[in-house]
Amino acid sequence: MSHTGLSRRTLFAGMAGFGVVSIGLLAACGTDSDDAGSGGSLRISAIPDQDPEKLNRLYGLLATYLAASLDVKVEYVPVTEYSAAVSLFRAGDLDLVWFGGLTGVQASLSTPGSVVVAQRDIDAAFHSVFIANSAANISPITDVAGLSAFDGTRFTFGSESSTSGRLMPQYFLDQAGVGPGDFEGEAGFSGSHDKTIDLVAAGTFEAGALNEQVWRKRLEEGTVDSSRVVEVFVSPSYHDYHWIVAPGAVTRFGDDFPSRVQQALTTLSIDNADDAAILDLFGADAFIPADAADYGEIEEIGRTLGLITE
Repeated sequence: MSHTGLSRRTLFAGMAGFGVVSIGLLAACGTDSDDAGSGGSLRISAIPDQDPEKLNRLYGLLATYLAASLDVKVEYVPVTEYSAAVSLFRAGDLDLVWFGGLTGVQASLSTPGSVVVAQRDIDAAFHSVFIANSAANISPITDVAGLSAFDGTRFTFGSESSTSGRLMPQYFLDQAGVGPGDFEGEAGFSGSHDKTIDLVAAGTFEAGALNEQVWRKRLEEGTVDSSRVVEVFVSPSYHDYHWIVAPGAVTRFGDDFPSRVQQALTTLSIDNADDAAILDLFGADAFIPADAADYGEIEEIGRTLGLITE
């Protein structure tokens, strides 16, 4: 395998297979007409990879857009754990979910009839960033082999099911001969990319890995103290986030529903101010079509690391 081209009113509680997770709710967006969305509400969600306030704003805007574009009532259902998104999708309680690479593969494998429809333009060649507390004195490195510098450090990943914050960083570390037992103590799992930055900056961990998009956005916003945390390495590329339509949505809204969702997403344009606001929150210029086959290498790595067992 090449190292350089790996190629939104409903309350849910109780998670089959993953324990109890409390899930908040927001007001549903969409039309109030009785005939709109005759298949019921379209329940959308996403893995909780960033600060909840950011996610609520993003998916509120998106729910409004999808309700108008698809002529259905749309509910955004926040979840508090990556595994909850997979579990609810598999159980048929979520219809359209924004998954990361790993959770998307897990959801697709465990939910026959699901359809991968779109990814962002940046997801076809995504990257992880390795960062370090400045006091750790870890110099920038230029290749995967240099990740051996993290041997013996106090290291944190993001969520245990994050592609860019755990799966791919662990894979690249493994290529450099650094396994889970080679850190000082057990590796941490911060739960989100934003938290990874904050924990490393605070010195709770000497180093960590996260989604490059979140790192760049935080730098742009000026919310990273560059005197305390530094960029060490940007990983080789791989496919990451993508939208998946659940089979129940196809049954309720029609066989053409995945293609309608794909068209709605890929029609978003940065030349339209409302669309641009959504795309900006996604950190992208466009959505592009995607296919389950794009994530074959993610599946392979997930199986190798024991994170996919279906």
